[in-house]
Amino acid sequence: MLRVMTWNIRTGGRDGDGADRRDRIVSVVTAQRPDVLALQELRGMDATLGGLAERLGMAAHLARSCFGQPVAVLVRPPLRVLRAGRVRRPFHHAAARVRVATGAGPLTVFSTHLNPYSGGRRRMEADWLAAALRRTGGALALLAGDLNTLEPTVDHTARLAGLATPYRRRHLRRDGRTVDTRAVARLLDAGLVDLWPRSGGDEPGGLTVPTRHGGAEFAGMRLDYLLATPALADRVRAVRVVRDGDADSASDHYPVLAEADLTAG
Repeated sequence: MLRVMTWNIRTGGRDGDGADRRDRIVSVVTAQRPDVLALQELRGMDATLGGLAERLGMAAHLARSCFGQPVAVLVRPPLRVLRAGRVRRPFHHAAARVRVATGAGPLTVFSTHLNPYSGGRRRMEADWLAAALRRTGGALALLAGDLNTLEPTVDHTARLAGLATPYRRRHLRRDGRTVDTRAVARLLDAGLVDLWPRSGGDEPGGLTVPTRHGGAEFAGMRLDYLLATPALADRVRAVRVVRDGDADSASDHYPVLAEADLTAG
């Protein structure tokens, strides 16, 4: 089985008061041992991500950000990287792209973090990602990351009502009433499959924020996604939100882990 995990580790694993959470991050990743790890919010890690990757026994492929924070895809041997780079669009944060060899053909994994403030910008970024996925030309592809978007099929009215106005506005359209789920909806309309239904009913409902570490801008939400092409989705055997070990205090997001019927090629 090939294990893929996505995780927003919050400001590079360090808080504004100087508290360092990186040992806890390493603890969580080591316990889950993903073969491919999509990371977001790598503030200040342009030069230090390699050290973290070495502690994890993985190789890091970073996508720098012009406006926000870098993202990355980390790969564990014996997976062989065929190509690595970034999606060259003006994302608020960034989008990293890595293609690895598997026994079923190349697998392309994107790690991204969509605009946290504007639903319109998130929709535009989702369109860029959908186009990038089409250009891979491969049957096996995965979009992983913090999409900052509520899922389209759920009523979020009561949940958003409890948020402070500035945070609630992030998830509403310009009319101030309609919940903005367009970014995820665009990706699903592009043919990607939300892997969460393969979780087998994990409780509490796949919510990825907040953790015990904090997150005043959250109200029990699923913002972190694994979206796959149909060919890859057919190979996925399990999906879960990682809440055990240090996951409750290592970040304000929980990681999401999927297992797929694939081997290194």
